Amino acid sequence: MPPRPKPGSKTDRDALRSELLAVGAPMSVVAAEMRARFGLRPREAWRHAHGWTLQEAADRFHRVAGASGPAADASLVGKWEKWPDSAGRRVTLPVLTVLAELYGATLEGLLDLEDRRALADSDLRMLQHHQGGAAPVVVVAAAPVPAPSPVQAVPPAGTDLVRAAAQESADWARWAEATNCGPIALEQLGADTQNLARAYLMAEDPLHVFGQTKRLLNGVWDLLYGHQRPQQRRELFTVAGYLMALMSWMTSDLGHRAQAETHARGALLCADSADDPGLYAWVASTRSKLAFWDGQFRQAVQYAQLGASYRAPGTVTVLLHCQLADAWAEVGARTEALGALGQAEDAAAHDQADPFHDQVGGLFSCTTGRHANYASAVHLRGGSASNALVHADRGLASLQQQRVRAYGTEAQLHITRAGAHLLARDPEGVLDAVGPLLSLPAEHRTAPVRRRLRDLARDTAASPMGDSAAGLHLQDAVETAVREAVRALPPTTTWIGDHD
Repeated sequence: MPPRPKPGSKTDRDALRSELLAVGAPMSVVAAEMRARFGLRPREAWRHAHGWTLQEAADRFHRVAGASGPAADASLVGKWEKWPDSAGRRVTLPVLTVLAELYGATLEGLLDLEDRRALADSDLRMLQHHQGGAAPVVVVAAAPVPAPSPVQAVPPAGTDLVRAAAQESADWARWAEATNCGPIALEQLGADTQNLARAYLMAEDPLHVFGQTKRLLNGVWDLLYGHQRPQQRRELFTVAGYLMALMSWMTSDLGHRAQAETHARGALLCADSADDPGLYAWVASTRSKLAFWDGQFRQAVQYAQLGASYRAPGTVTVLLHCQLADAWAEVGARTEALGALGQAEDAAAHDQADPFHDQVGGLFSCTTGRHANYASAVHLRGGSASNALVHADRGLASLQQQRVRAYGTEAQLHITRAGAHLLARDPEGVLDAVGPLLSLPAEHRTAPVRRRLRDLARDTAASPMGDSAAGLHLQDAVETAVREAVRALPPTTTWIGDHD
């Protein structure tokens, strides 16, 4: 004997619906019984009262809403049913109006107490106005659809079949042409993404930029749950990809590498959907950065090499070769590191390195100052104080000409200069170089800055000037700077990464 299906299974729902329809029960009674028997939320109960899958409900929704109405797919219909649960998606009054017409329900019948608690006050007022006998809340252009019936309609034939087929094509064309995102909205989303990528470089409150980015990304996700033309959808995926890469970068800086990887994987999915070489390359750069700060230098090399293989426009190729050099230098592979620096120089000299070709800019750009920061650090690790100083001075001069101040890059360049003077046994040069850094506001002394400051103090202690007055003064100043920076961190936050 086969096992009995559990209550609430499709078999149970179909049996209940058939029994009620057989005795002439209206759909409102079927939906009420679905809720009582199986504990369903109102909108899901109405759908099951008709015996429709999520996809069938979404298809009928489009025919009812028409070209000017809201768009939906099976996933979004399911999220509307779950709202206001955290896994759901907010139901608006236009959506409720279409659902009410689709299911043959009233607006009130699609809402329970949880829904009403979550509705905005303005929506509740409009709903109460509607209940009072006023005109419908929202007027939606609707394509005519047959009223729901438990009896199977007779299929059209002959001329009626031809006309019905043409009507279905017209209905589909109206749906395919509809979009919830126009060119102006796409342009604004792109501009907002650019502003956030620039703001993060000089953010006095990085968590504030994080929150702004999250809100913008949620808005893009809301649009992607709807319907757009193919090119508009690709552009939305591109925006979402850059925002998720930015979220990944910031999440890593906030000390949560596993969560940063989650954002990076989402950004990679967006790059696949957008088929955008530039986004592919920046996602690879982001993942190389994550691997580097986790001490996975071989993986950092592999991601940088993968990103460079896309030959993307703009300055991302310069940055990828710089990251490659940084990872090689960290493991002592000096020949490979210098070779990668040479490739970065070649890319910077090429037309593709024109910073105006960067789609987003800000964090997603490799300026002369950022390039010089990598080059100076690689030369310092290789033991060349003179080359390190040349590149550090070039980088600082370039940063002074920028409108956007990149605090992290600037701080690291000062530390490199101090390290080069230490290597050249120039105590006064070390103190002069580190002076601007120690006056930097504490919140801008991020983890790589603090880490490199500690490295500088350690190297100073091990050098001939370690026991000198200048050496002891430097070590004390560094310890104070690090303590101040840690105290300035938001509660429960440990910064482990930075813009470079």
